[in-house]
Amino acid sequence: MNEIYLSVQGESTWAGLPCVFVRLTFCDLRCTYCDTEYAFYEGNKMALGEIVEKVRSFGCPLVEVTGGEPLLQPNCVPLLHMLCEAGFTVLLETSGAHDIAAVDPRVHRIMDLKTPSSGEEGRNLYANIAHLTPRDELKFVVGSREDYEWAREKIRGHDLAAKVNAVLLSPVFGKIPPSDMVSWMLEDKLPARFQLQMHKFIWEPRARGV
Repeated sequence: MNEIYLSVQGESTWAGLPCVFVRLTFCDLRCTYCDTEYAFYEGNKMALGEIVEKVRSFGCPLVEVTGGEPLLQPNCVPLLHMLCEAGFTVLLETSGAHDIAAVDPRVHRIMDLKTPSSGEEGRNLYANIAHLTPRDELKFVVGSREDYEWAREKIRGHDLAAKVNAVLLSPVFGKIPPSDMVSWMLEDKLPARFQLQMHKFIWEPRARGV
C-alpha cells in the first residue's frame, strides 16, 4: 500500500466529488508523462480488512483504487469486492494492460488506453474492450496531434462511445494547449468528453496525497 487519503476526484465523470484514494504500490509501465513515480516501489503491507476500515474512517461514500497499476497485485480484486460489499461506490483506475474480466461488476472501471507518446502503446490489452460495459469509462491521455489522431481512430474503429459511459480525452499537463485539443474534437465531432486534470490546477502538479 502506497497511500490512502481523502481528496476530490480530479478526472472522469466523477470529477469534483469528494473521494477516498487507495493507491497501491508497483507499476510495470513507465509512461513518459507519469506523475506518480513514487508509487513504483514505495509502500507498506496492509491487511485487506485494515484497508477497508481505513477507508471507512473518512466517512466518504466514494472510493477509487489506483496506483501504480493496482491490478498487478492479486489481492486487488478481492479488495474491490470487499469495498463493494461494504457499501462504497467503487472506482478502479487501471492502465488497460491487465485483464479486467475478474473485477467485481459493481466496480466502475476507468481504463486508460496508452497513446503513442506514452511509450507504452504496445502494452495495451485490446481484449479488455470486450469486457467494458456502460458502467465503465475509457481514458486517453494526449500529448501530441499524433496521439489525438490515434485516439480518434480507436474511438471510431471500436465504436467505443457506444460501449462505455464516457470516453475521456485529457491533454498531458503542460504539453499541448487545451484549446487546440478542444478545436480538434469539435472539428471531428468526436463522441468524447474533454477533461483537464483538476487536481493539478488546485495543487502543485506533482503534489502527493491530494
